[in-house]
Amino acid sequence: MSNIVVLVKQVPDTYSERKLTDDDFTLDRENTDPILDEINENAVEAALKLKEADGSRNIVVLTVGPEGATSALRKALSLGADEGILVTDDALAGSDALGTAWTLSNALNLVEDIELIIAGNSSTDGGAGAVPGLLSEYRQIPAVTNLRSLTVEGGTVSGERVTEDGIFTVTAPTPAILSVTEKANTPRVPNFKGIMAAKKKTIREVGIAEIGVAAENVGLAAAATRVTSSAPKAAKTAGEMVTDEGDGGVKLVEFLAAQKLI
Repeated sequence: MSNIVVLVKQVPDTYSERKLTDDDFTLDRENTDPILDEINENAVEAALKLKEADGSRNIVVLTVGPEGATSALRKALSLGADEGILVTDDALAGSDALGTAWTLSNALNLVEDIELIIAGNSSTDGGAGAVPGLLSEYRQIPAVTNLRSLTVEGGTVSGERVTEDGIFTVTAPTPAILSVTEKANTPRVPNFKGIMAAKKKTIREVGIAEIGVAAENVGLAAAATRVTSSAPKAAKTAGEMVTDEGDGGVKLVEFLAAQKLI
């Protein structure tokens, strides 16, 4: 049996108000509605399709976050993943991509016979998209990123990557880390049976000491990047009303020209 590990993340709902804390400018997660990042559903779906092709595969969902992040894992389990791992520790608060990737890399040692590690191409809260590449370096395995499709055959993973220069077919031997875009698939919707089954599936919670991560290497104090200031988003201004008295078209063109839109 081989394992596919899907990296998931609990993020603030994009439909709720998101803001930074006043003291250290980290994301205020206490006053938002936490959800499973939508791009992670594409990553889980990619793993599920691979399991449908080979039923011997086991899907493990892994996340780093607060204790409440179990809800994101349960959502992934309700979609069809088999088990979950949560790394949670107060020392992780404020970790940047480097600290998060280092923690994930060490947590992956809890899983044997890893065939693939699958992630979304970029989270909706940070948006750096750096973790797959960092994990590739930490674990010394290939990274095949920003895929809109993927297949695995004979120990080789291949997929299509769309760039401004065209569509490229990329391949790598397994084990490898992949990241998928929202174009990769259409995630399934959890049904009642899946939701009930998820409640009985195992979620293992571990601290950083259990995976060999030192507190001084993670958290805000160890972050290589940090936000030093922030400002509220500028309020939208009222649009210009054009009264059409026979010259509405001319006024519209003049307005667009003034805005350098034409």
